[in-house]
Amino acid sequence: MVKSVNASHILVKNAKDAESIMSRLQKGEDFAELAKRYSKCPSKSKGGNLGWFGKGEMVPEFEKAAFEGKIGEIVGPVKTEFGYHIIKINDQK
Repeated sequence: MVKSVNASHILVKNAKDAESIMSRLQKGEDFAELAKRYSKCPSKSKGGNLGWFGKGEMVPEFEKAAFEGKIGEIVGPVKTEFGYHIIKINDQK
């Protein structure tokens, strides 16, 4: 059972921007570079890296996607009260 996740994300305001970024990622563009350029979260300075977090530390929709994803997977867009997230699962333990 996954107890904590290390993830990066890109946060944007609308679904259209999120879909566009997902498309670019699927074509092989660099996650960290896109995060630095487009994310609305302060984590963008670290390529979107949020570090390690456990259950109950993130909003429910984000947490569900991060804990259910597989290592190396990019999931999303995930809609939360903050906007639309594209989440990269870096590691789980």
